[in-house]
Amino acid sequence: MVGSDHGMDDEWARQFAASAARDRRKQFWLILLMSGIGGMLFFWVSGALGADLSVPDLTITPGVVAITDMETVCNTSWGKDKRHVTAAMKRQVFAAYGLKGNTDKACTRDKHGRRCEIDHLISRELGGADEVDNLWPQPYGSKPWNAVMKDRVENRLHRDVCSGVISLAHAQNEIRLDWRIPYRRYFGEPR
Repeated sequence: MVGSDHGMDDEWARQFAASAARDRRKQFWLILLMSGIGGMLFFWVSGALGADLSVPDLTITPGVVAITDMETVCNTSWGKDKRHVTAAMKRQVFAAYGLKGNTDKACTRDKHGRRCEIDHLISRELGGADEVDNLWPQPYGSKPWNAVMKDRVENRLHRDVCSGVISLAHAQNEIRLDWRIPYRRYFGEPR
C-alpha cells in the first residue's frame, strides 16, 4: 500500500506543478497587461500621448469669477482693457497640465500655425478672473473642439447676457461646466 500512496503523491505533485506553472503564466500576462495600461495612463496624464485639452481639468482649473455685476460686464470694452496674465502665470498653467509649453505635442497647430492659448475658463467678457485657477492651455488645432469655437461661445453668451436673455451667473456657470454644451445649442455639432 505504501507504494500505491507514493504513486498518487507523484501524480498530485505533477498536477500541482502544472497548475502552478499555468498560474505563473497567467500572472505574468496579467502583470504585463497592467504594466502596459499603467504606462499608457502615465504618458496620457503627462501629455506624452497628446492630452485632450478641449475642456480643462476642473480639479486644476475650477474657474474663478471676478465680476458679478452685469453692468460692468456689458459696458467694458473687452480686448481694449488691460489683461493681467503674466508669462510666469502661463508657465505655471502649462506645468500644472504636465506640458512643457506652447511647443508641447498637446498644443496642436491650426492652419495659421497657432498652437495653444492660455485661455480663461470663465472668459473675461463674462466676468472671469485673471487667475491661474481660471486658466488652461487650449489648443487652436484640436479636432473637433478648439479655441476658436470657444471664442464664439463666449461672444454669444456675452451678447445674451447683455440683452437680458440669460443671467450673468447662468452664463458663468454654463461656460465653466462645459462650454461645448452651449456651443451645440447655439451652433450645432462641430464639423
